[in-house]
Amino acid sequence: MNKLLLAMALGLSCCIVGMAPVVNAALVFGPDSETPGAQLDAIVAVVNDDIITRRELNEAIATIEQRLRQKGTPPPPREELSRQVLERLILTKLQLRAAERDGIVVDDPTLNAAMENLARQNNLSLSQLRESVEKDGMSFANFREEIRREILFTRLRQRVVDSQMQISDQEVDNSLASLPRAIPSANVEYHVAHILIALPEGPTPQQVEAAQEKAQGVLQQLRQGADFKQLAAGVSADRQALEGGDLGWRTAERLPSLFADIVPRLQPGQISDLIRSPSGFHIVKLLEVRNTAATPGTPAATVPAADQVYHLRHVLIKAGATDPDTAAQQRAQQLYERLQRGENFAALARSQSEDTLSAAKGGDLGWISPARLPPEFQPELSKLKVGEFSRPFKTPYGWHIVQLVEPSKQDTEEDRRTRTREALFKRRVEEEWNAWLRRLRDEAYVEIRLPKTTTGQ
Repeated sequence: MNKLLLAMALGLSCCIVGMAPVVNAALVFGPDSETPGAQLDAIVAVVNDDIITRRELNEAIATIEQRLRQKGTPPPPREELSRQVLERLILTKLQLRAAERDGIVVDDPTLNAAMENLARQNNLSLSQLRESVEKDGMSFANFREEIRREILFTRLRQRVVDSQMQISDQEVDNSLASLPRAIPSANVEYHVAHILIALPEGPTPQQVEAAQEKAQGVLQQLRQGADFKQLAAGVSADRQALEGGDLGWRTAERLPSLFADIVPRLQPGQISDLIRSPSGFHIVKLLEVRNTAATPGTPAATVPAADQVYHLRHVLIKAGATDPDTAAQQRAQQLYERLQRGENFAALARSQSEDTLSAAKGGDLGWISPARLPPEFQPELSKLKVGEFSRPFKTPYGWHIVQLVEPSKQDTEEDRRTRTREALFKRRVEEEWNAWLRRLRDEAYVEIRLPKTTTGQ
């Protein structure tokens, strides 16, 4: 079962265990590391006071290789993949200890509730979820612990980054002033992927030169037709490396600051030149572009005015990882029938919606412009009166039922400032969390004991 999909279903996409630059690591090749039949529990890395064993590494490699194949991405050479996966395990150890020092825990009742929610989001019972996990070759106990770690790392990020983040009025002013230049259309979303060739803090000229040479070599391979996802999985130091460097769909205001002026100028399939930052050298590829302003063929009369905003609630039902889309449609229809019988929309959204952020607020999306929603919302909104809810309808995210809570009103300056502040907050949180993880890795004592070749292990 795809861990990234499940983590996103829990609303944990910001805290997927990520990669960090390989710096300050002692490369030690132990005397027995290449002996045939070496013990599976041999130590492959020392991380401060923790260790990582060959068994842990092999299990993680097998999981990643399976996931890459399921996505149609050829795994990189085994030696490259081993080092990448080992870096992920190192950062996992460091985050666990950081959470422990801060007294952050995830108790069993919290985990049990998350597992039940996860099963429901995939249209499965708990027993069916267990069967699905074990069918993919993973023990259910280990799967539970992965989910516990994802929740733990979300709480760690909230403690060390989110709680410290403030967006000033001046930052909002500057962003609003730059929108006409930086964002050709507020309705455009970009699907991007990313490779980072990392630098340590305070790099020497020799380190900069070596990293730039490596990045140029990667860029040349890409321009000659190499698979971007495979290269990212093999060489990138970005947190999404083992997902093929995929950053998902972003509006221009949610793009990393470093790429915000570059990505809108690319054509789908095009790769950027090298981009230098304190973290290293970046390569960005624009995979796709979509415009959410209107659905082709939608009559103009059904498209709400761009300067109107609506107060909405919604319920989202996603297609399960193992179930056909018809199962999600049937479940959405059942919820619609319950609403028709008089059940409270907010209560139903709170217990059933798989949009975890709005579900906690009874499905409340607040005041929102239709231009910021999938285009399939627009014809549905045109039919609703205050208090009414739509029939189930489909978007790329799943099946929705939307309720009009309050009538439309003019989009005010205050509304625009609130949205801009929220977008800046999300962007800054992501950037600061990445930087915090890099510092955590840089400051750790790490001794790597991988053999010179890992093939055949």
